[in-house]
Amino acid sequence: MERPIESTKQPDIGMPPVVGDRPRVLILGSMPGERSLRAQQYYAHPTNAFWPIMEDLLEMPSDASYPARLRAMKANRIALWDVVYSCRRRGSLDSNIEKSTVVPNDLDGLLSTHPTLKAIVFNGKKAQELFLRHIAKQGHLDATETALVALPSTSAAHASLSRETKCDQWRVILDFLGS
Repeated sequence: MERPIESTKQPDIGMPPVVGDRPRVLILGSMPGERSLRAQQYYAHPTNAFWPIMEDLLEMPSDASYPARLRAMKANRIALWDVVYSCRRRGSLDSNIEKSTVVPNDLDGLLSTHPTLKAIVFNGKKAQELFLRHIAKQGHLDATETALVALPSTSAAHASLSRETKCDQWRVILDFLGS
């Protein structure tokens, strides 16, 4: 049996969380793609439906700057982060994340410092899978107090659903944003 070839690529390092006062919803991706990492902006790829969906759900202007988008997210009590702090991956596809190189973010720390969080929303199956493997299995998360919600990936790589269908499914986050 052949041994897998070890990657010599340096690990990708994710971005810090975007968290305002008293967040209610935490949206977790897996790991930012190459374009997002270069720009240091969540969901920077123009074909990703994340920002158009947020524009629709939160009534944000489509021409809002990145800082204005982040302010709108915080004002609506939505936090953004990723499950993975660092990993090796060729390209941007989640399927290319080298499992043995995954270092998770300190989600326990984020959850403990933000007890107002009522829901963790996974942007795609890979984010949910990584969370369950690296965070939930540690037993620190009390799922009775924090809802776990799996939603379809906003990535263009997940093309089996239209943006409108994704938006309809993402609408569930509004249920957690009330007082």
